[in-house]
Amino acid sequence: MSSRKVFYVRAARALCAAFVLSLASLPVAFARQGAGWSGGRQGLAGKDLNAVYFADSKRGWIAGDGGLVLHTLDGGQTWTRQHIETRDAVNDIYFRDKENGYLLAGNQIFTTEDGGATWQLRTRFAAQTFGGAEPELYSVRFTGKKRGWIVGSLSRGDTVADSLVLNTADGGASWYRQTVPVRDELIHLDFDGEKRGWIVGSGGRILHTSDGGDSWQLQNSGTTSALYHVDFQGDERGWAVGEKGTILLTEDGGETWRKIGAPVRATLLSVKFVNSDEGWAVGRGGVILRTDDGGLTWVEQQTNTRQNLYALFFDKKAGWAVGGDGLVLRYER
Repeated sequence: MSSRKVFYVRAARALCAAFVLSLASLPVAFARQGAGWSGGRQGLAGKDLNAVYFADSKRGWIAGDGGLVLHTLDGGQTWTRQHIETRDAVNDIYFRDKENGYLLAGNQIFTTEDGGATWQLRTRFAAQTFGGAEPELYSVRFTGKKRGWIVGSLSRGDTVADSLVLNTADGGASWYRQTVPVRDELIHLDFDGEKRGWIVGSGGRILHTSDGGDSWQLQNSGTTSALYHVDFQGDERGWAVGEKGTILLTEDGGETWRKIGAPVRATLLSVKFVNSDEGWAVGRGGVILRTDDGGLTWVEQQTNTRQNLYALFFDKKAGWAVGGDGLVLRYER
Protein backbone atom coordinates (compact mmCIF):
# COMPACT_ATOMS: atom_id res chain seq x y z
CA MET A 1 0.00 0.00 0.00
CA SER A 2 1.42 3.38 -1.00
CA SER A 3 2.49 5.63 1.86
CA ARG A 4 0.06 8.42 1.00
CA LYS A 5 -3.06 6.27 1.45
CA VAL A 6 -5.03 6.50 4.68
CA PHE A 7 -7.02 3.80 6.38
CA TYR A 8 -9.87 3.42 3.95
CA VAL A 9 -8.06 3.69 0.60
CA ARG A 10 -6.66 0.45 -0.77
CA ALA A 11 -4.16 -0.06 -3.57
CA ALA A 12 -6.13 -2.99 -5.00
CA ARG A 13 -9.07 -1.09 -6.46
CA ALA A 14 -9.94 -3.15 -9.53
CA LEU A 15 -12.70 -5.77 -9.18
CA CYS A 16 -13.19 -8.89 -11.26
CA ALA A 17 -15.82 -7.68 -13.76
CA ALA A 18 -17.72 -10.94 -13.96
CA PHE A 19 -17.93 -11.24 -10.19
CA VAL A 20 -19.12 -7.66 -9.82
CA LEU A 21 -21.86 -8.09 -12.39
CA SER A 22 -23.07 -11.24 -10.69
CA LEU A 23 -23.48 -9.50 -7.33
CA ALA A 24 -27.05 -8.25 -7.09
CA SER A 25 -28.28 -9.17 -3.64
CA LEU A 26 -26.11 -10.55 -0.85
CA PRO A 27 -27.40 -12.97 1.80
CA VAL A 28 -27.17 -12.28 5.49
CA ALA A 29 -24.74 -14.60 7.26
CA PHE A 30 -24.58 -13.40 10.84
CA ALA A 31 -22.56 -15.05 13.58
CA ARG A 32 -21.94 -13.92 17.14
CA GLN A 33 -18.96 -11.57 17.45
CA GLY A 34 -19.04 -10.80 21.17
CA ALA A 35 -21.35 -9.15 23.65
CA GLY A 36 -24.01 -7.26 21.73
CA TRP A 37 -22.26 -7.52 18.35
CA SER A 38 -23.12 -9.93 15.54
CA GLY A 39 -22.20 -10.02 11.90
CA GLY A 40 -20.63 -11.58 8.89
CA ARG A 41 -19.46 -10.86 5.37
CA GLN A 42 -21.81 -8.69 3.34
CA GLY A 43 -19.30 -7.27 0.85
CA LEU A 44 -16.86 -8.99 -1.48
CA ALA A 45 -14.24 -11.43 -0.19
CA GLY A 46 -10.87 -9.74 0.07
CA LYS A 47 -12.32 -6.25 -0.36
CA ASP A 48 -12.64 -3.66 2.40
CA LEU A 49 -15.79 -1.82 3.42
CA ASN A 50 -14.79 1.73 4.33
CA ALA A 51 -18.05 3.60 4.96
CA VAL A 52 -21.40 3.07 6.68
CA TYR A 53 -24.34 5.44 7.04
CA PHE A 54 -28.00 5.10 8.04
CA ALA A 55 -30.53 7.80 7.16
CA ASP A 56 -33.04 6.24 9.57
CA SER A 57 -33.58 2.89 11.32
CA LYS A 58 -34.39 1.13 8.03
CA ARG A 59 -32.46 2.84 5.24
CA GLY A 60 -28.69 2.41 5.25
CA TRP A 61 -25.60 2.09 3.06
CA ILE A 62 -22.26 0.35 3.29
CA ALA A 63 -19.54 0.93 0.71
CA GLY A 64 -15.90 0.30 -0.04
CA ASP A 65 -13.30 -0.93 -2.50
CA GLY A 66 -13.97 -1.04 -6.21
CA GLY A 67 -16.90 1.37 -6.00
CA LEU A 68 -19.03 -1.19 -4.18
CA VAL A 69 -22.20 0.31 -2.64
CA LEU A 70 -24.81 -1.82 -0.87
CA HIS A 71 -28.19 -0.54 0.29
CA THR A 72 -30.69 -1.84 2.86
CA LEU A 73 -34.35 -0.94 3.31
CA ASP A 74 -34.98 -3.29 6.24
CA GLY A 75 -32.43 -2.25 8.85
CA GLY A 76 -29.64 -4.45 7.51
CA GLN A 77 -31.49 -7.74 7.26
CA THR A 78 -30.80 -7.78 3.51
CA TRP A 79 -28.42 -5.77 1.33
CA THR A 80 -28.72 -5.00 -2.40
CA ARG A 81 -26.04 -3.73 -4.75
CA GLN A 82 -26.43 -0.23 -6.14
CA HIS A 83 -24.78 0.76 -9.41
CA ILE A 84 -22.23 3.59 -9.13
CA GLU A 85 -20.17 4.69 -12.15
CA THR A 86 -16.78 4.23 -10.51
CA ARG A 87 -14.24 1.60 -9.50
CA ASP A 88 -12.52 3.90 -7.03
CA ALA A 89 -12.79 3.04 -3.35
CA VAL A 90 -15.71 4.77 -1.65
CA ASN A 91 -14.37 6.76 1.30
CA ASP A 92 -17.46 8.40 2.81
CA ILE A 93 -21.26 8.59 2.60
CA TYR A 94 -23.23 11.39 4.25
CA PHE A 95 -26.83 12.71 4.08
CA ARG A 96 -27.67 16.32 4.94
CA ASP A 97 -31.36 15.39 5.11
CA LYS A 98 -33.50 12.37 4.27
CA GLU A 99 -33.40 12.95 0.51
CA ASN A 100 -30.05 14.59 -0.26
CA GLY A 101 -26.84 12.62 0.16
CA TYR A 102 -23.19 12.69 -0.90
CA LEU A 103 -20.75 9.89 -1.67
CA LEU A 104 -16.98 10.34 -2.08
CA ALA A 105 -14.91 7.98 -4.22
CA GLY A 106 -11.35 8.87 -5.18
CA ASN A 107 -11.52 12.33 -6.79
CA GLN A 108 -15.27 12.13 -7.42
CA ILE A 109 -18.45 13.36 -5.71
CA PHE A 110 -21.69 11.45 -6.30
CA THR A 111 -25.02 12.83 -5.14
CA THR A 112 -28.57 11.61 -4.61
CA GLU A 113 -31.77 13.63 -4.45
CA ASP A 114 -34.16 10.69 -4.00
CA GLY A 115 -33.11 9.34 -0.63
CA GLY A 116 -30.29 7.21 -2.02
CA ALA A 117 -32.39 5.24 -4.51
CA THR A 118 -30.07 6.42 -7.30
CA TRP A 119 -26.66 8.13 -7.38
CA GLN A 120 -25.25 10.45 -10.04
CA LEU A 121 -21.73 11.70 -10.63
CA ARG A 122 -21.84 15.40 -9.78
CA THR A 123 -18.17 16.47 -9.77
CA ARG A 124 -14.81 14.98 -10.74
CA PHE A 125 -11.70 16.93 -9.77
CA ALA A 126 -8.81 16.69 -12.24
CA ALA A 127 -5.16 16.91 -11.23
CA GLN A 128 -4.62 19.93 -13.48
CA THR A 129 -7.04 21.85 -11.26
CA PHE A 130 -4.44 21.56 -8.51
CA GLY A 131 -1.24 22.09 -10.48
CA GLY A 132 -0.86 18.43 -11.41
CA ALA A 133 -1.34 17.04 -7.89
CA GLU A 134 -3.84 14.18 -7.61
CA PRO A 135 -6.80 14.87 -5.27
CA GLU A 136 -8.25 12.25 -2.92
CA LEU A 137 -11.49 13.06 -1.11
CA TYR A 138 -11.96 11.49 2.33
CA SER A 139 -14.75 13.09 4.36
CA VAL A 140 -17.83 15.28 3.70
CA ARG A 141 -20.15 17.16 6.08
CA PHE A 142 -22.88 19.81 5.76
CA THR A 143 -24.13 22.32 8.31
CA GLY A 144 -27.34 23.10 6.46
CA LYS A 145 -29.04 22.95 3.09
CA LYS A 146 -26.37 24.97 1.26
CA ARG A 147 -23.06 24.94 3.12
CA GLY A 148 -20.77 21.92 3.16
CA TRP A 149 -17.12 20.89 3.32
CA ILE A 150 -14.91 18.12 2.00
CA VAL A 151 -11.42 17.33 3.27
CA GLY A 152 -8.65 15.24 1.72
CA SER A 153 -5.19 15.46 0.25
CA LEU A 154 -3.21 16.32 -2.87
CA SER A 155 -0.44 13.92 -3.87
CA ARG A 156 2.37 13.62 -6.36
CA GLY A 157 3.17 9.97 -6.78
CA ASP A 158 3.39 8.45 -3.31
CA THR A 159 4.04 11.76 -1.55
CA VAL A 160 1.40 14.02 -0.02
CA ALA A 161 1.98 17.47 -1.50
CA ASP A 162 -0.70 19.45 0.31
CA SER A 163 -3.90 19.32 2.30
CA LEU A 164 -7.27 19.81 0.61
CA VAL A 165 -10.32 21.61 2.01
CA LEU A 166 -13.26 22.27 -0.31
CA ASN A 167 -16.31 24.39 0.47
CA THR A 168 -19.73 24.73 -1.16
CA ALA A 169 -22.35 27.42 -0.57
CA ASP A 170 -24.90 26.08 -3.04
CA GLY A 171 -25.60 22.54 -1.85
CA GLY A 172 -22.73 21.02 -3.79
CA ALA A 173 -23.41 22.44 -7.24
CA SER A 174 -19.97 24.08 -7.08
CA TRP A 175 -16.95 23.60 -4.83
CA TYR A 176 -14.10 25.99 -4.05
CA ARG A 177 -10.77 25.32 -2.37
CA GLN A 178 -10.08 26.99 0.98
CA THR A 179 -6.69 27.97 2.34
CA VAL A 180 -5.74 26.32 5.64
CA PRO A 181 -2.59 26.71 7.77
CA VAL A 182 -1.22 23.18 7.22
CA ARG A 183 -0.07 21.06 4.28
CA ASP A 184 -0.77 17.67 5.86
CA GLU A 185 -3.23 14.98 4.80
CA LEU A 186 -6.64 15.83 6.27
CA ILE A 187 -8.79 12.79 6.94
CA HIS A 188 -12.04 13.57 8.75
CA LEU A 189 -14.21 16.50 9.82
CA ASP A 190 -17.16 17.08 12.13
CA PHE A 191 -19.36 20.08 12.94
CA ASP A 192 -21.18 21.00 16.13
CA GLY A 193 -23.94 23.27 14.88
CA GLU A 194 -23.48 25.79 12.08
CA LYS A 195 -20.47 27.68 13.40
CA ARG A 196 -18.04 25.28 15.08
CA GLY A 197 -16.16 22.56 13.23
CA TRP A 198 -13.04 20.43 13.50
CA ILE A 199 -10.76 18.66 11.02
CA VAL A 200 -8.20 15.99 11.96
CA GLY A 201 -5.35 14.47 9.98
CA SER A 202 -1.80 13.20 9.81
CA GLY A 203 0.86 14.45 12.19
CA GLY A 204 -1.70 15.01 14.94
CA ARG A 205 -3.18 17.98 13.11
CA ILE A 206 -6.44 19.47 14.37
CA LEU A 207 -8.03 22.45 12.64
CA HIS A 208 -10.94 24.41 14.11
CA THR A 209 -13.44 26.94 12.81
CA SER A 210 -15.68 29.14 14.95
CA ASP A 211 -17.08 31.21 12.09
CA GLY A 212 -18.93 28.56 10.11
CA GLY A 213 -15.93 27.44 8.10
CA ASP A 214 -14.95 30.85 6.71
CA SER A 215 -11.53 30.39 8.32
CA TRP A 216 -9.65 27.52 9.98
CA GLN A 217 -7.09 27.73 12.80
CA LEU A 218 -4.65 25.14 14.08
CA GLN A 219 -5.27 23.69 17.55
CA ASN A 220 -2.58 22.05 19.68
CA SER A 221 -3.39 18.34 19.89
CA GLY A 222 -0.33 17.45 21.97
CA THR A 223 0.50 14.52 19.67
CA THR A 224 2.21 13.85 16.35
CA SER A 225 0.28 10.60 15.82
CA ALA A 226 -2.05 10.55 12.83
CA LEU A 227 -5.65 11.26 13.81
CA TYR A 228 -8.29 9.47 11.75
CA HIS A 229 -11.63 10.53 13.24
CA VAL A 230 -13.22 13.24 15.40
CA ASP A 231 -16.64 13.44 17.07
CA PHE A 232 -18.39 16.23 18.99
CA GLN A 233 -21.68 15.89 20.86
CA GLY A 234 -23.29 19.31 20.93
CA ASP A 235 -21.30 20.84 23.78
CA GLU A 236 -17.68 21.56 24.63
CA ARG A 237 -16.73 17.87 24.73
CA GLY A 238 -15.12 16.17 21.76
CA TRP A 239 -12.99 13.13 21.03
CA ALA A 240 -10.39 12.22 18.40
CA VAL A 241 -8.75 8.84 17.78
CA GLY A 242 -5.73 7.68 15.83
CA GLU A 243 -2.48 5.79 15.64
CA LYS A 244 -1.25 3.36 18.31
CA GLY A 245 -4.36 3.59 20.48
CA THR A 246 -4.39 7.39 20.57
CA ILE A 247 -7.53 8.83 22.20
CA LEU A 248 -7.80 12.58 22.73
CA LEU A 249 -10.46 14.36 24.81
CA THR A 250 -11.35 18.04 24.96
CA GLU A 251 -13.79 19.62 27.40
CA ASP A 252 -13.41 23.21 26.20
CA GLY A 253 -14.19 23.01 22.50
CA GLY A 254 -10.64 22.10 21.54
CA GLU A 255 -8.82 24.91 23.29
CA THR A 256 -6.98 22.11 25.06
CA TRP A 257 -6.75 18.41 24.24
CA ARG A 258 -5.49 15.69 26.57
CA LYS A 259 -4.51 12.13 25.88
CA ILE A 260 -6.60 9.39 27.48
CA GLY A 261 -5.16 5.98 28.28
CA ALA A 262 -6.39 3.21 26.00
CA PRO A 263 -6.37 -0.53 26.78
CA VAL A 264 -4.91 -1.30 23.34
CA ARG A 265 -2.05 -0.13 21.13
CA ALA A 266 -3.95 -0.82 17.91
CA THR A 267 -4.62 2.11 15.62
CA LEU A 268 -8.15 3.44 16.13
CA LEU A 269 -9.96 4.50 12.98
CA SER A 270 -13.42 5.69 14.01
CA VAL A 271 -15.13 7.05 17.13
CA LYS A 272 -18.79 7.77 17.81
CA PHE A 273 -20.65 8.90 20.93
CA VAL A 274 -24.30 7.97 21.37
CA ASN A 275 -24.73 10.54 24.16
CA SER A 276 -22.48 12.47 26.53
CA ASP A 277 -21.51 9.27 28.38
CA GLU A 278 -21.66 6.31 26.00
CA GLY A 279 -19.07 6.16 23.25
CA TRP A 280 -17.47 3.60 20.95
CA ALA A 281 -14.25 3.32 18.96
CA VAL A 282 -13.10 0.73 16.41
CA GLY A 283 -9.81 0.02 14.74
CA ARG A 284 -7.28 -2.38 13.34
CA GLY A 285 -7.30 -6.04 14.26
CA GLY A 286 -11.01 -6.09 15.07
CA VAL A 287 -10.61 -3.79 18.09
CA ILE A 288 -13.82 -2.39 19.59
CA LEU A 289 -13.68 -0.12 22.65
CA ARG A 290 -16.53 1.20 24.78
CA THR A 291 -16.78 3.99 27.35
CA ASP A 292 -19.66 4.80 29.69
CA ASP A 293 -18.12 7.82 31.42
CA GLY A 294 -17.69 10.27 28.58
CA GLY A 295 -14.41 8.87 27.34
CA LEU A 296 -12.42 9.05 30.57
CA THR A 297 -11.96 5.27 30.64
CA TRP A 298 -12.32 2.70 27.85
CA VAL A 299 -12.92 -1.05 27.97
CA GLU A 300 -12.04 -3.44 25.17
CA GLN A 301 -14.94 -5.52 23.90
CA GLN A 302 -14.48 -9.20 23.16
CA THR A 303 -14.81 -10.05 19.46
CA ASN A 304 -14.13 -13.06 17.30
CA THR A 305 -12.63 -11.17 14.38
CA ARG A 306 -9.18 -9.91 13.52
CA GLN A 307 -10.39 -7.95 10.51
CA ASN A 308 -9.65 -4.24 10.56
CA LEU A 309 -12.72 -2.14 11.33
CA TYR A 310 -12.66 1.09 9.34
CA ALA A 311 -15.96 2.87 10.00
CA LEU A 312 -18.58 3.11 12.71
CA PHE A 313 -22.16 4.40 12.87
CA PHE A 314 -24.59 4.61 15.79
CA ASP A 315 -28.15 5.77 16.16
CA LYS A 316 -30.48 5.45 19.15
CA LYS A 317 -31.32 1.82 18.48
CA ALA A 318 -28.34 0.15 16.80
CA GLY A 319 -24.68 0.40 15.97
CA TRP A 320 -22.76 -0.66 12.87
CA ALA A 321 -19.09 -1.32 12.17
CA VAL A 322 -17.64 -2.26 8.78
CA GLY A 323 -14.21 -3.44 7.75
CA GLY A 324 -11.91 -5.84 5.95
CA ASP A 325 -13.04 -8.77 3.81
CA GLY A 326 -16.53 -7.28 3.49
CA LEU A 327 -17.27 -7.57 7.21
CA VAL A 328 -20.37 -5.92 8.69
CA LEU A 329 -21.07 -5.99 12.43
CA ARG A 330 -24.29 -4.86 14.11
CA TYR A 331 -24.76 -3.92 17.75
CA GLU A 332 -28.21 -4.50 19.23
CA ARG A 333 -29.06 -1.90 21.83
